[in-house]
Order: sequence, then structure tokens, then C-alpha cells
Amino acid sequence: MPEGDVETVDKRGQWVNRVVGEPERSQSFASRDEAVAAGQALAAELGTSHTVAEAEPEGVITDASDDGPVMDDLQQDDPDPVDPARSEPRD
Repeated sequence: MPEGDVETVDKRGQWVNRVVGEPERSQSFASRDEAVAAGQALAAELGTSHTVAEAEPEGVITDASDDGPVMDDLQQDDPDPVDPARSEPRD
């Protein structure tokens, strides 16, 4: 892609507009439609081309590591869990 062209890409569920050669102009959006509209407007402003890299929808924005726990992995037996190393004994 030539310098200055705008590209809309999916980054793990978050849509990003990037300007080739100008990373400081990158913008992120929660939806594809919002990113595409903004990308078209930015390309028109810059007098350059806009392309969309198509991707299968992932459904959610993911910015967490796959190594960390998720809510389903945590034990839910006690609605008010207490860390015994940091709390007073219960009565």
C-alpha cells in the first residue's frame, strides 16, 4: 500500500484504521461500520485510498491474555470470598 493510504483492519475484535507510514494517526473503534465510515472520511480528507481488510466477526473485543483466569474458571461457591491471609477471622 502506498504511504498515506488508510486501511481498516480487525485486530482481535477491535476495528482499527491505520494510515500507512503514519502510525500516530491510528484510531480504534468498537464496530466495523464505525471504523469503515471514519476510514473513508479520513482517506477523503487526506486525498488517499481506503481499503477494508475483511475478517470473520469474533463477537467480542479481546485484549486480555489467554493465560489469565476468566469468570467461569473462578470458583463461585462463596458469594463473598475472603482471602484468609488478609482478613480477620469470621465470627
